[in-house]
Amino acid sequence: MNYRHSFHAGNFADLVKHALLLRLLAERQAAGPVVVFDTHAGAGLYDLTGDAARSKEAEAGVARLMAAEGGLPPAIRALADQVAALNPGGGVRFYPGSPLLTARALRRGDAYRGFELRDEVKALLDEALADFPNATAQGGDGYDGLIPAMGGVTNALVLIDPPYERGDDYHRAADAATAARRADPAAVVAIWTPLKDLETFDGFLRRLAPAGPALVAEARLRPLTNPMKMNGCAMVVLGASSAIEAAANEVCGWVATTLGDAGAKAEVWRA
Repeated sequence: MNYRHSFHAGNFADLVKHALLLRLLAERQAAGPVVVFDTHAGAGLYDLTGDAARSKEAEAGVARLMAAEGGLPPAIRALADQVAALNPGGGVRFYPGSPLLTARALRRGDAYRGFELRDEVKALLDEALADFPNATAQGGDGYDGLIPAMGGVTNALVLIDPPYERGDDYHRAADAATAARRADPAAVVAIWTPLKDLETFDGFLRRLAPAGPALVAEARLRPLTNPMKMNGCAMVVLGASSAIEAAANEVCGWVATTLGDAGAKAEVWRA
């Protein structure tokens, strides 16, 4: 399954991913200056009148979030506030990817480093980060660049968010997460995955097992009966605290209940 950031920007899976990313970042910042590594950064900022308009996934995701009236869980509200700040005239034309969300939340002493393989997308990422001197983009394969970049960092947050357009992305994502925890056992590593079928996801978790215990936060919009569709998504977090587990229950529960079909469910558990 091909998961291009621009095509799916602002969909339900982005809401799960980005709400939890903001919560993870805030927790790491409480421990001191943090360095965020993003292995598959993307463009940083998305105009939802572009590729995303063709998929209409943002209409069923962030547009519904921004139209919600009250009662938002704190972790979801934090993301809604970021989206609103990028759309001061109202509406939801612009949606921030993980690089811009992170850059906007950095404090003095924090840093962001995003990897982007495609040159044309790297140029867009540079533009999105231009106003944030402590947020930088690097061209190249984030799987290969992650461990060298982590050298000497003492408070790392790693996001592994590949497009899953290659047959080996599940294996490489699990291996990169394991290597990151080996390089720094105190690092917090979050891996986003689509949920198509349980066999694929279970295989991913088995390969990730050497990295240690993980928090698995699932939001399923529909039963996993059609492996050709993204029926749900998961954030798998190594080094997650109990506070992150609580936030994951908030986020996944809201997404499944508010945006899901019949049979939707949220499940947060420890692997």
